[in-house]
Amino acid sequence: MSVRPEVQAAFDRPDYDVLIIGGGINGLATFRDLAMQGVRVLLVERNDFASGASAASSHMIHGGIRYLENGEFRLVRESVRERNGLLRIAPHHVSPLATTIPIQGVFSGILAAPLRFLTHKQGSPKARGAVLIKIGLTIYDLFSRDGGSVPRHRFHGRRASRRELPELAPDFRFTATYYDASLRDPERLALDVALDGEASGAAAGQATALNYVEAVGGDENGVIVRDALTGTEQTITSRVIVNASGPWTDLTAGALGKPSSLMGGTKGSHVVLDNPELLAATGGREIFFEHQDGRIVLVYPLKGRVLVGTTDLEADPGERAVCTEEEVDYFFELVGQVFPDVRVDRSQIVYRFSGIRPLPRHDDMVPGFVSRDYRIVDSQGPGAPMLNLVGGKWTTFRALGEQLADRVLALLQRERSASTEDVSIGGGRNYPRPEAKDAWIRSELGGVSLERGRILLERYGTRAREVVNFLADAHDEPILGDRLSSREVAYFVEHEKATRLNDVLLRRTDVTYTGDLTSDVFEHTLAAFADAAGWDASRVEEERSLSLDDLQAAHGVSPRVAPERAGQRRRTAR
Repeated sequence: MSVRPEVQAAFDRPDYDVLIIGGGINGLATFRDLAMQGVRVLLVERNDFASGASAASSHMIHGGIRYLENGEFRLVRESVRERNGLLRIAPHHVSPLATTIPIQGVFSGILAAPLRFLTHKQGSPKARGAVLIKIGLTIYDLFSRDGGSVPRHRFHGRRASRRELPELAPDFRFTATYYDASLRDPERLALDVALDGEASGAAAGQATALNYVEAVGGDENGVIVRDALTGTEQTITSRVIVNASGPWTDLTAGALGKPSSLMGGTKGSHVVLDNPELLAATGGREIFFEHQDGRIVLVYPLKGRVLVGTTDLEADPGERAVCTEEEVDYFFELVGQVFPDVRVDRSQIVYRFSGIRPLPRHDDMVPGFVSRDYRIVDSQGPGAPMLNLVGGKWTTFRALGEQLADRVLALLQRERSASTEDVSIGGGRNYPRPEAKDAWIRSELGGVSLERGRILLERYGTRAREVVNFLADAHDEPILGDRLSSREVAYFVEHEKATRLNDVLLRRTDVTYTGDLTSDVFEHTLAAFADAAGWDASRVEEERSLSLDDLQAAHGVSPRVAPERAGQRRRTAR
């Protein structure tokens, strides 16, 4: 196996202004920002982009109403501002999301809340009642007042609540509905950020993002990186190192010979259910429920399925995070508290995922009270100063990348020349309004059906134009109806840095998330990938085995035989 051309090109010129270690959303945001300043920057990620903590989110862009009780007003203000901004600059991935809180009591939690605010101690768990939630949402609306991107909250009594959500348990006396935002495809938004960064630094190879390249060591000459596919190593020298490894920040520092104890991440798990009854019961909004004992559950309709999460458990970043049977029991019990007449069981689970939040070390503090804010810690790395990122969440990635880039620019003694605040991301540029989408598709995506065009516009935004042109250049064989074709798999390989099969099955598309990964889809995707990448028979068998093992171990997925769907592959995707 030969070294990929872009890896070889980066290794041939191993001297950079900045080396970023970690290709999650925060490392990628920093990469994009620095590239826009004309900085020569290299980013390395040991797996695929956004395949770690960034892939395990609850698919929300939110201001963090629960952070108000922890006194994190700066974070809430910034989060709401960034949420409103992402609705503008990334509309192909981020859209308004109604969230409803079912409420049983009136005054519950009103005495415990000040204690939690002042001491950050759990005390006796109590669900928040209507008065406390009303106060919190009123404050939350104040933070949103300058954006106007989402409506203000509303309260309903029992009768109106049952009218909107008839399957809701009868012991709920009120509901409160407020608005945040949905993040439909986190991994694709992260990929857009990476591609934008490379495009900004296209002149003379100024900015390069490499997946499957790991930082494995360091000495006085720099950081030693290794191509995960071939084992080829190179020492990268830079004037600044950014350690943006998320929950693995301490492990990266240790590998570089600079041990640290900054992190204390917690595990969050989710399951995806194919349950039409539960989907209908949500009424098209996310349900956020807090039990009397303090436990919470999110029930979130997304892509015709229902996402249920999440947990907040201590975790070891050295071990693979998986969704356990105990967590599934937890989810099902709390869903039953909200919708007691809707049956949920394990046969309906089509996908599981789990990840570790990049939280700071918190010793004995209850995980729910650990700050979700971020900070940047200075240290000395191999041959250069190193900035270590602690914390960070999806909602604030642009602002975080900006702050981290400013710290880097200060070390480089350079001035900022451009802002990312109002710069559209990827296919969010000139994205049509909802009522104009079909007209845009007919005008701009000639040659594909309206349904295929809708899928491509949703997946790529306005970059769908270049995708359609690519599809037309050679024979295109449908793999999953209008949702995936052989030529599109080739596009992932040639233009979106797809390197392994699961990059397509898990991150470039949503076929696994929705439970549509049949054995037929798996094999035809593998064949299309092999053709595009030039794999020989032994590499195909290796990839088949690696992919199947990972799908089962991390996500509980085994491609199934589905003869009733086989005809979908034969339908034209054009």
